[in-house]
Amino acid sequence: LGVFASRRPRHRGRTEVSEALELFRENVRRFVTQQVQPHYEQWERDEIVPREIWHRLGEQGLLCVDIPEAYGGPGADFRFSMVILEEFSRGNCGGLGGPMAVHSDIVAHYLLNNGSEAQKQQYLPRMVSGECVGAVAMTEPGAGSDLQGLRTTARREGGDYVINGSKTFITNGQHCDMVIVVARTNTEVPGSRGTSLFIVDCDTPGFQRGRNLEKIGLHASDTSELFFEDVRVPGSAILGELDKGFAVLMEELPRERLVLAVGAVAAAEGVLAETVDYVKERKAFGAPLAQLQNTRFKLAEVATAIRVNRAFVEECKQLFTAGRLDPATASMAKISSTEMQGQVADACLQLFGGYGYMREYGVSRAYVDARVQRIYGGTSEIMKELISRSVLA
Repeated sequence: LGVFASRRPRHRGRTEVSEALELFRENVRRFVTQQVQPHYEQWERDEIVPREIWHRLGEQGLLCVDIPEAYGGPGADFRFSMVILEEFSRGNCGGLGGPMAVHSDIVAHYLLNNGSEAQKQQYLPRMVSGECVGAVAMTEPGAGSDLQGLRTTARREGGDYVINGSKTFITNGQHCDMVIVVARTNTEVPGSRGTSLFIVDCDTPGFQRGRNLEKIGLHASDTSELFFEDVRVPGSAILGELDKGFAVLMEELPRERLVLAVGAVAAAEGVLAETVDYVKERKAFGAPLAQLQNTRFKLAEVATAIRVNRAFVEECKQLFTAGRLDPATASMAKISSTEMQGQVADACLQLFGGYGYMREYGVSRAYVDARVQRIYGGTSEIMKELISRSVLA
């Protein structure tokens, strides 16, 4: 972090920025290789990472890197945060990289962009250090992708609000110290005009964590049900404006979907690299698999798909840093890259044959981890609907 901070790209030329990014990338890659991958299979079997890893991530400067110095962050730009996500995804450690992205790229920026000064000072420095792990509670058992169908309510009582309801599929649900809760504050109007966001500390009476949900992939990521029974929070816990929560969600979704796209491309690059190494060594019919035409053609297809999506995602990064990434374009990046990730993981597993189905090979994890990418952050079907509206406008 010290080296990174000393070379932060303020008023620097493009070459210097690129050099700083690559130096930072090397540091992140070293951390993944030395401190994550040796333990990752055990974390997968435990179906959770140890809470201590969050403190270690904070100590290494790998959390909330684009949070300003005024709130305890390094004050880097978006590209540095994406380097972290890319290296965890490329290293086939999505069960930790994904929760880190939720913490650093979603929750922290909800606070930074919409929080009061007191809220930012209270939470952001502790999120940077890893002392406070953040989560966001949107999805409900009966609503899924339909954010306007939320049933969790926040009823006003004097100067407080009393929250009741339940959430599911919440990343960081077991480890979180604070959760941003989406709740209806006006049930007389559509959800888009009667929804608010609340910051809830997880030691608040009435808050309960449900079980750590069993998933087909991303086993190391804790994903939980959360329950709110008469959870009383002060009016100062509202994040943003009362009844304007839906607008906040819509404003932040382009970043979230771009983050998913970035991770998808990097994960595909990682599984391709592993597959290339395998087919060069593995022999069939008296020769390495790499000499078979089917192998060569399939790798050509996969490499082309990855490169095309990489180019689009890089364009979206530039648009985002310039403040010009629109929701439809972010949705295009999300659907294209995540669909591609699933296809690449499937094609690569096929080249491993029966060994690809064994957990001892990383390609099996890449395959099951890729599946959820087409669901969370908005399903592929929701992406198509959003994109079509832009096309037909």
